[in-house]
Amino acid sequence: MKDLLNEIIEYIRRKNVDYADIRFVDKLTESLTAKDDRMEGISKSQDRGVGIRVLHNGCWGFSASSITNPNALKKTADRAIQIAKASATTKRDSVALAQISPHIDKYYSPVKEDPFKISMDDKLDLLLGINSILMKRRKIKTAESSLNFFKTEKIFSSTEGSTIEQTIIESGAGYEAIAVDGSDVQKRSYPTSHGGDFQCAGYEFIRGLKLMENAERIADEAVALLSAPPCPDTKATLILASDQLALQVHESCGHPTELDRVFGTEISLAGGSFMTVDKLNNLRYGSPIVNIVQDATIPYGLGSFGYDDEGVKATRSYLIRDGLFVGYLTSRETCQKVNLPPNGAMRADGWNRIPLIRMTCINLEPGNWEYENLIADTEDGILMASNKSWSIDDKRLNFQFGTEIAWKIKNGKISGIYKNPLYTGITPEFWNSCDAICNKNHWRIWGLPTCGKGEPMQTAHVAHGTAPARFRNVKVGVSK
Repeated sequence: MKDLLNEIIEYIRRKNVDYADIRFVDKLTESLTAKDDRMEGISKSQDRGVGIRVLHNGCWGFSASSITNPNALKKTADRAIQIAKASATTKRDSVALAQISPHIDKYYSPVKEDPFKISMDDKLDLLLGINSILMKRRKIKTAESSLNFFKTEKIFSSTEGSTIEQTIIESGAGYEAIAVDGSDVQKRSYPTSHGGDFQCAGYEFIRGLKLMENAERIADEAVALLSAPPCPDTKATLILASDQLALQVHESCGHPTELDRVFGTEISLAGGSFMTVDKLNNLRYGSPIVNIVQDATIPYGLGSFGYDDEGVKATRSYLIRDGLFVGYLTSRETCQKVNLPPNGAMRADGWNRIPLIRMTCINLEPGNWEYENLIADTEDGILMASNKSWSIDDKRLNFQFGTEIAWKIKNGKISGIYKNPLYTGITPEFWNSCDAICNKNHWRIWGLPTCGKGEPMQTAHVAHGTAPARFRNVKVGVSK
């Protein structure tokens, strides 16, 4: 396949285009879901094909095919060129790409146990075993658990001389217990909500999650929420657990720093951005302890890789440094407009989709606090964990998040739980109220495989590293 792609690149080069790249993707997916005492679904699928991007006369053309013989790929290349020529009839400005060095390289994500070689019986026993523990509690009416695995093989070749091979394996798992008492319904999830946690790793990651060991506690918390008092409607000192803070970073920093959103060339699903170019190096996004980086080089991150789908090597760079807004997620096309280098953020969710600017691993850097000391230092506050709902405006400025559970903090000690908690805020005000972040001992990277963007929609796998953090004078209330 690598030789064939290079052959097609040479074929395109002879057509006198400005630039072209070709991307082969072969994706294997396995998904298992159990509900209560039965298996709800088992699926395994494979999808493979080739996508070709062509830049001709300053305009893009893209075409793709699941038929990968030489004749079919030459026809696909010709079609991409024809589309580029058609685009030129409505051209306003010519596309210019930032210069990068060509790469001939191979990349493999770190894996100890290939999840596709683990027996199906072992996987089924794990899910049904988890549900069995959850269902032992009388008021638990529904228990759901799942395992998901992905293996993606890519080959990228360009007219600039790059030939890059990548193999990425991803694994994830999670479960939830739903407790019911009359009209009251409460839920607890593990290791976090919305499908659980994911990493670029093998089955060793699943073993390390200690899924069965935590099932009894999760069931107990779900039932306890039924009789818990509601979260008070007030302004409070708020501590966000690592998993909830990951989604906060995703929605209020990750999306608004995607440069295509800023320019209005992509606004589907997540909208535009309040972090416009005039605010670069000027906006006080957060307090001086807030440092947020994009980092596709960190091991095991679901947004980590060797190279993006433009052939740009994975990088680490600041988006927020000492509270100041200093960077964007960029492409080779957009980065020059803000005088920044491309940072490897262009990715597509398959061979038949054109790459878009996507989050990689967007991480809040750890601070200096031990978790126990942070709780002890909080005289009167609320700790919230595990996202339940969210709402944010189309500029990523005003937000509201609901969580599954909250804990009351009084005189430096956790002293009970609240049900139906939520908090609201305005992004810069919220991050400027951050006065404490836990240290690396409590920092964890969370995988999110369902980040939607584009039209037609593309689903990206991204990640967010966070540790628990404290925010002052935050509006909290009751989710009804």
